[in-house]
Amino acid sequence: MAALIAGLLLVIGVHALRLVAPDLRGQVIARHGAWLWRAAHSLASLAGFALLVWGYGQTRADPLWLWLPPPWSRHATAALMLPAFVLLAASLLPGSRIAARLRQPLAAAVALWGGAHLLANGTLADLLLFGSFLVWALVDFVLLRRRESDDARAAPGVVRDLQVLLVGVAGWAAFAFWLHGPLIGVRPF
Repeated sequence: MAALIAGLLLVIGVHALRLVAPDLRGQVIARHGAWLWRAAHSLASLAGFALLVWGYGQTRADPLWLWLPPPWSRHATAALMLPAFVLLAASLLPGSRIAARLRQPLAAAVALWGGAHLLANGTLADLLLFGSFLVWALVDFVLLRRRESDDARAAPGVVRDLQVLLVGVAGWAAFAFWLHGPLIGVRPF
């Protein structure tokens, strides 16, 4: 459990820097260059992710159950992941109405992912993993939207909306039907 918590603190901590110390990135880049910031950020993120995956894997051997999810929750999670993948696509393909409307589609996707997975998973490790990401993403979403002006958005296009939907649905299908089982160890379908 310690590795999971350390990984969560490292991943979320690194990604929360822009919320708690918005000028730090600019200061480090001005003093040492963008390469150092990118390298340190990437290395810390990867180390945290490795700890998180390893720690979560360890908890699966002897899980501490807090609640037993109802049978329908697995299907609800799979259904909620479809809009989460569309939101993820909107964050990767800027210029859609979805991205323009939400302004923070990646944070919305992570929040939906965390909340959806809390429905179908009931161990302490699940609560720590998915609950932490849910809370962080909601805080990130609210605070970044407050800082960002509406005027900074590009004019949305219909073609980009269709691309976002197609990429989101294709990503969801690929992950749900083929990748989730081999990568995570659980087959949603």
